[in-house]
Order: sequence, then structure tokens, then C-alpha cells
Amino acid sequence: MPTARRKTKTRTRPRKTVASIPRGFHTITPSLAVVGGVLAMEFYKKAFGAKELRRQVTPSGKLIHGRLRIGDSILMLSDVFRGSDRSAPSTVETTTVTLHIYSTDVEALWNRAVDAGAKVTMPLADMFWGERYGHLVDPFGHHWSLAMPVRMTKAVRDAKRQESLRAFAKGEDPDKVPAYSDI
Repeated sequence: MPTARRKTKTRTRPRKTVASIPRGFHTITPSLAVVGGVLAMEFYKKAFGAKELRRQVTPSGKLIHGRLRIGDSILMLSDVFRGSDRSAPSTVETTTVTLHIYSTDVEALWNRAVDAGAKVTMPLADMFWGERYGHLVDPFGHHWSLAMPVRMTKAVRDAKRQESLRAFAKGEDPDKVPAYSDI
């Protein structure tokens, strides 16, 4: 008589879960398209104190993938390649994104970025929302705003707010319009 096979229990090991966000990243991580990726990495290191995490280049020296850390955030970038659906702001002469950096010493960071070659599009100033804030454009066409919280009295804040609202009411932007603009 045939003997019945007994089912053997197979032990399954619990699956190791993979983090949905890799260590060191945040939910949103910007990835910039540039012309001159290797030069852009060097600029961001000089201007914003970025730390290089990864660099992959083609044999001809174009940047396939670059990864930098600025403060506690990661920034990725690459050169634009033929056939890609990405364009660099320096090529299309516009951008719709501004990257924002908070700093504990915005004056020092500002001066460092300008000394590295960033162009001022809105001077650093105390704003009515309680920040020292300004805009820059890097040599690769990307827009940056730099800021740090500042203390100011309610009277000063209200006066600055009213000044901005008056300018808007006249159809003026209280800030200088950036070089690449559709306004």
C-alpha cells in the first residue's frame, strides 16, 4: 500500500523590509538638469558648502548622476543628454522652480554664493514675514532663495507688510524681476 507523503512545514523567514525612503533622503529630493554637471557640482560645493556623496561620469566627462548634501538635504543633478525629456534652465532661458536654503548665518552663505559666481536677483533684506531673505541665480540658471528667521517688532513687520502691499497695488513687484522671466 502506498504510503502518504507527509507535508513538511517550510519555515519562512520574515522578509526584511526595505525603507520606502532611503536613509539620508527626505520625502522630496530635487534633481537638477544642467549643462556642465561637473562644474555645477564644484560650484555648489564652493557656494553652499555642499558635500559630494556620489559622482558618475561618462568617459567624455559628462555627469550621469551627481549627489550632494547641503545641510541635512540631498540634491541630485546631471547633465542634459540628447534624447532626454529634461532641459537645463540655461538652455531654455527660464525655470519654474526656486530652491530654498535656510541657514543659521544667511549673510555668510549669501556672500559665499555671490563670491562663487551667483547673481543677485533680489537683495538680501529683512522681510515682513520675519525672515532675512533674498534670491540668487546660479551660473547654470537655477534659482535659489536663502533665508534665516529674524526677530522684528510687530510694528516693523506691519510697516514692511504695508510697504509691500502698496507696491503690489500699484502693479509693481517690490522685488527685482529675475533675469529669466515671463512677466
